[in-house]
Amino acid sequence: MKRAKSKWVAMTAAVAILAGCSQTAEPAPAPSTAAKPGEQPKPAAAAEPLKLQMMVPSYADVPKMDDEYWSEYQKRTGTKLELQWVPSGDYDTKFDLVMASGNIPEIIVGNSLGRPTLMNAVKNGAFWDLTPFLGDFSKYPNLKKYAAPKAWDFLKVDGKIYGVPRNRTQIDPSLKIRKDWLDKLNIPVPTTVDEYTAALKKIVDSDPGGNGKGATIGLINEGFLLASADQPILAAFGGFDPAYNSEGGMIHKNLTPAYTDLVAWTRKLYQDGIISKEFLSIKNTQAEQLFTTGRVASYLRNIWRDYSFEQEIKKVQPEAQVISLPPLKGPKGYAIWLQPGTLGAFYISKQVPEAKVKQILDYFERTMTEEFQNLAYYGIEGVHYKVVDGSPQLTDLGKKQITANVQQPLPLLFNDWAKVVNPAASKAYNDAKLKEVQVYAEKGKFDPFAVIFSDSWTAVWPKYENEWKSMVSKAAMGEISMDEYKAYVDKLNNMPDFKKAYQEFAKKYKEYYG
Repeated sequence: MKRAKSKWVAMTAAVAILAGCSQTAEPAPAPSTAAKPGEQPKPAAAAEPLKLQMMVPSYADVPKMDDEYWSEYQKRTGTKLELQWVPSGDYDTKFDLVMASGNIPEIIVGNSLGRPTLMNAVKNGAFWDLTPFLGDFSKYPNLKKYAAPKAWDFLKVDGKIYGVPRNRTQIDPSLKIRKDWLDKLNIPVPTTVDEYTAALKKIVDSDPGGNGKGATIGLINEGFLLASADQPILAAFGGFDPAYNSEGGMIHKNLTPAYTDLVAWTRKLYQDGIISKEFLSIKNTQAEQLFTTGRVASYLRNIWRDYSFEQEIKKVQPEAQVISLPPLKGPKGYAIWLQPGTLGAFYISKQVPEAKVKQILDYFERTMTEEFQNLAYYGIEGVHYKVVDGSPQLTDLGKKQITANVQQPLPLLFNDWAKVVNPAASKAYNDAKLKEVQVYAEKGKFDPFAVIFSDSWTAVWPKYENEWKSMVSKAAMGEISMDEYKAYVDKLNNMPDFKKAYQEFAKKYKEYYG
C-alpha cells in the first residue's frame, strides 16, 4: 500500500507532535504538518451551530466540552457537539448493545468494518446509503483526496458506501521491551520470536527490576488471549497471509493453522510463567499501569508512547529505557502488525433527515483538511503549543487538553508516521524513532480481515464465537490438549456454513487485491 508523506516531514525529517487506534487503543498521533504551525482553519459560515450527536470511543479522560480546545473547535466547525464518550476497552460491547436496541445516535463510530453486528445493521437498513450523496466526489474533494488508499472500497457493502472513513496510519503499534533490563542481564536485543520468548523467560526468572519473586511479568496486554499483543506474533506465524481450504475458500484467520500456532505459543508462555495467570481478565488501564510502574518487560501499544512510558517508569526505576523491538522474524513472517490506513468509519443513522445527512457530509468534508488536522493535534498557538526550533511543543495545558480524544469526531488525514513521534521528546529522538521504524512498512503486513467481510460469516460466527473463545482459553491454559483444540477447529472448518463464508472471503479478497 502506497504511503503518504508530509511536505513538512520531508523538509524536517521529523516534527515533534502529539502522537492512534484499534484495534487496539487509539493514541493522539502526530498531525500532517504541510500547513505552517499557527495557521488555523477559518470558521465555518453558519447562522446557527449544527448540532451533532455522536457516539465515539474514549482513550483518555472525558473532556469538558467548554474548555479552551473544544470551545475553539466547535466555533471553527460551526457545530454544537453532543458526544457520548465510551471507554475504548468497552466500546465494541457498547456498540453491539446500541445496534441491538435500535436507538442509534445520529453518528456512530464503527471500529471494525467487518464486525457482524455492524454488517447486520447495514443489511437491515440502520444507516444511510451515502453512495448517491457522494456521487463522483466532485462536491467532496477532500474526502477523496485525503482518504487512505482503498478506504472507500473497503467501506462498500454490496457495492454501496455506508460510512465515512476514519483515516489513520499504517505504522502504529509495536512490541516494546525494557532495554535496560536486557542490558542488565546481558541479553542482546531479540531479532526473532524465539529469542524474544527466551529473553522474556530470563527476565521473569531474574527479576531485574527488583519487584520480588513472581512479581515481574514478561508480556502483558488486555482482554481475550493477549488482545492486540497477539496480532504481531500471529503475523510472524503467517496469520495475515491468505490460507485456503481444499475448495479454494479463504479460511478466517481465527481458524487457520497459524492461529493454532499462536495458541500453542501462548500456552508455552503460560506454562513458563511469562504471562500473568490472570491474563484473560486484565483490562487496558490495568495493563498500562503495570507496565508504567515497572512490573512488565514487554507491552504492545502505539510507537509514540515509547518516550512517554519511559518517562513514567523512570519515576520508580530511574534507569528505565523503553524501545520498540525491530521486526522479529518468525516461522512465516515478521512480528509487525501494520494497519490498513483506516480505523473503522462514521455511520449516519437512517433516522437522520436527508437534509441533515448532507450537512453532516459537509462537516466531514470541511474538517478533512490539513488545517483542521493541525488544530486537532496542536490546538491553539500560544495556548496549547509554542514553536520551539521550528517544531510545535505542547504547553502544560496542551498536554492536558490535546489528548487522543480530540481526534474522535474527525475523519483525519491518512499518513504513515503520525503514530511515531512524541511532542514531549526532542527532535533528535523523534528523528531517530522515525528512521528506526520505517523498516516496519517493509517487513510488516496488515490483517486482511480488518477490511474484508462475508455475509455468511456475519450470520454464523456469532453462534460459535463464545464457544471458540472458551476453547482457545482452555488450550492456552492447558485445560485441554492442543490436539483437542485442533479437532474442534477442524469441526468448524468442515461445516457447510463456514465453507460458504470462506468462498465469500476469497471472492472479496480477490476483489480488493487481485
